[in-house]
Amino acid sequence: MPAPLHEWNLAPKEARALQTQLARQLETTDRVSSVKHIAGVDIGFEDSGETTRAAVVMLKWDPETAPNLSVVEQVVHREPTRMPYIPGLLSFREIPAALKAFEKLSVMPELVMVDGQGIAHPRRLGVAAHLGLWLDLPTIGIAKSRLYGKYTEVGEQRGDWVPLYAGKERIGAVLRSRAKVKPVYVSPGHRITLESSLEWVMRCLGRTKLPEPTRLADRLASRRDQHKK
Repeated sequence: MPAPLHEWNLAPKEARALQTQLARQLETTDRVSSVKHIAGVDIGFEDSGETTRAAVVMLKWDPETAPNLSVVEQVVHREPTRMPYIPGLLSFREIPAALKAFEKLSVMPELVMVDGQGIAHPRRLGVAAHLGLWLDLPTIGIAKSRLYGKYTEVGEQRGDWVPLYAGKERIGAVLRSRAKVKPVYVSPGHRITLESSLEWVMRCLGRTKLPEPTRLADRLASRRDQHKK
């Protein structure tokens, strides 16, 4: 794992200032190595929010079989929640547990897909972008709902998408990942462009609205009684 970026025990004002600072370090060009493994990440909460639960599923990338990808490894990490829910600061609440989950992996991925926002965030540092900086890996945010930005109506067919804007800045895309089903919100995190983010999401889409890495991470994270490690 790369060296730590910062301390987690910050007041909200300090955390927001740090987000602005860290967002300047994000790489917005493609720097994706030859992809052999893709990780899906989902982070949730238990015990009325007192426990953070991070699930990571590692898939072997094979363009010949995609989107049917074999699971290489999967881990769940639980720890006490460090910060209460504060809009815009979700990464400070979620990432510490995610980093511990990554430490349990026997192999690191070349690409990470996160159930959450990338740069489609008021200070351009959603959980996928923040996690990408910590891991120094290309990351993509795939969120089920909009946090920030405006867009026009998206077409009803699978693969239709429109840009998501903050003013004149393009911060993501609203993607119809399954025909006539609510869209997902795709935004680059770190070391990848929006165009490449969309390409990878489409390559990993099966019959459901979520790409396989985050779909499987979400499924793993929901099996609370079976993963008390």
